[in-house]
Amino acid sequence: MKETATSCSLVDALIVTIMFAIAFTIPGGNNQDTGLPILTHDKLLKIFIVNDSLLLFSSSTSMLMFLEILTARYAEEDFLESLSKRMIIGLFTLFFSITTMMIAFCAAHLLIFRGQSVIVIPIISLAGIPIVLFALMQFRLLVDMYVATYCTSGIFNRKMKPWL
Repeated sequence: MKETATSCSLVDALIVTIMFAIAFTIPGGNNQDTGLPILTHDKLLKIFIVNDSLLLFSSSTSMLMFLEILTARYAEEDFLESLSKRMIIGLFTLFFSITTMMIAFCAAHLLIFRGQSVIVIPIISLAGIPIVLFALMQFRLLVDMYVATYCTSGIFNRKMKPWL
C-alpha cells in the first residue's frame, strides 16, 4: 500500500504542477487592455476552466489522501478500515483528475484548432487512451479494496458498519 501511495503521490504532484502552468496560460490569450481572456464568452473556454478547476481540487484531494497513507501510524486499526478508505478515495480522485485533465486538454485543442477536424479528431481520440488505461490497470485494485473494506467481514471477522 505504501509503494502504491508513493507512486500515486508522484503522479499527483506532476498533475498539480502541470495544472498550474495550464491555468495561467489561457487558450486564445488575454486582452491587453482588460487582462480578461479574449474568448471569455466561448463555451469551450468555460469547459476548459471548469475542468481545470476540478482537476486542481481532485488532484489535491488525491495527494492529501496518499500523504495520509504515507504518514499513518500503521496500527492494526488503521489497516482494518482507515488506510483502505484513504486508498479508495485517493485512487478514485486520481482517476477523476486524470479524466478532467484530458477533458481540459481536448477543450483547449478544440479552441485552438477550431474548424480543423483533420487535426482535432485524432488528438481527441488519443486523449481517451490514458483514461481507459488507468481504469483498466487500477479498477481491479479499487474493486478488491472496496469489497475487502466494506462488503466482507475479512480475515478478522469483525462486524461491518455502514460507510456513510
